[in-house]
Amino acid sequence: MTDTDTPPHYLRGRFAPVPEEHSAVDLTVRGTLPPELNGRYLRNGPNPRPGEDNGHWFTGPGMLHGIRLRDGRAEWYRNRWIRTRELAGHPFLHRDGSLDLAATPANTHVIRHAGTVLALCEVGLPYWVTAELETVGPYDFGGRLTTAMTAHPKEDPVTGELHLFGAGFTPPYLTYHRVTAEGLLLDSRPVEVPGPTMMHDFAVTEHHVIWLDLPVVFDHSLVGSRRMPYRWDDGYGARLGVMSRAPGDGAVRWFEVDPCYVFHVGNAYEDARGRIVLDAVRYDRTGFQRTWSRIGGPGRPAGLAASARPASVLHRWALDPATGRVAEARLDDREAEFPTRNETRTGRPNRYLYTVSGGGVVKHDLAHDATRVHATPAGRHAGEAVFVPAADGGDEDAGWLLSLVSDDNGGAGELLVLDAAELTVQAVVELPHPVPAGFHGSWLPEDVGRP
Repeated sequence: MTDTDTPPHYLRGRFAPVPEEHSAVDLTVRGTLPPELNGRYLRNGPNPRPGEDNGHWFTGPGMLHGIRLRDGRAEWYRNRWIRTRELAGHPFLHRDGSLDLAATPANTHVIRHAGTVLALCEVGLPYWVTAELETVGPYDFGGRLTTAMTAHPKEDPVTGELHLFGAGFTPPYLTYHRVTAEGLLLDSRPVEVPGPTMMHDFAVTEHHVIWLDLPVVFDHSLVGSRRMPYRWDDGYGARLGVMSRAPGDGAVRWFEVDPCYVFHVGNAYEDARGRIVLDAVRYDRTGFQRTWSRIGGPGRPAGLAASARPASVLHRWALDPATGRVAEARLDDREAEFPTRNETRTGRPNRYLYTVSGGGVVKHDLAHDATRVHATPAGRHAGEAVFVPAADGGDEDAGWLLSLVSDDNGGAGELLVLDAAELTVQAVVELPHPVPAGFHGSWLPEDVGRP
């Protein structure tokens, strides 16, 4: 790229990477932070180093942004690159065809399970980081994890188990894993699929795992092209799979669906009629290719017309094991991404989902087909809204939404705290530096008895 070239979309505006790591204390708060928000909000995302272009928004090295809240105060903000083997210059793919699963950008999500904080990226191993954002190193569950790990594991709110999968470029293309509440990886099962799809997310219900075998596939011819080596394949087909969570049962019941792609699942559950209900953000072929080319993927094929329709919408599939039939329905007409929920409802019926749309946050009342919208000012864009339940429980939407806000014009970022029931602003934490648009994060409540 020359000095006169315009940077690609994923390196400018609200996506522009920050060139340095920062630390700041005693942040300014507008409004009132709920005193029970005692912990850390961490969010992950790609952040190329100064002067670098990794060729796609998804491939920049991971950077964590963190804000420490306690007793109604915002004690600190800091951002740190995750010190992966890739950041140190080690290749992911070796000349002999072998993979270094620790040479990953670790740039997509950050979770805590069994007391360990993990930065995730689906092509490799997770990275263990501290609650202060310092890197410990790659994490393989004591040598038991020998595949990549999805960036979207699901923790069962009743059993505490963590369900995850690894997607590969060679057989087995898909492997399911189950981790106990104490952090021990116990169950690994290959799942047969016909090829190396870009399976980014999946779902669980109380008794099942739901697979998304969709027509965006790995393309060997694109390796080394500085493009993400995935493309839409009309010939691959589209189907959803239902697999029992019972140990040792690897059989999958497949349901064909209209061709589409899904980056992110909202939730799934078993309804009173025995159906598997899955809510997710759905891209049709045009919407996917339009979005994919914008963030650095292979360009839109000639002859594919642009569309004024939303690229992605909230959608529902109802899979009926008794009849083998699938019912599909659009849940909302506006463009949507980054669906979140009260995670105490993971795998169980839920009334509410939260999405990001048009720069703001949308609350979807699925029981009444109603929405509320928190609109951000022009040029300001809310990121994924993470739900934090109120300590006293109560209604499903009793709690707060935390979202990092990025600015198209290079202004400083903010942590937005919304009342989840009313979608009104509870507080805004002013950050001292810009925060680029990123991916996913988590609220890490302070451990009981910890200083």
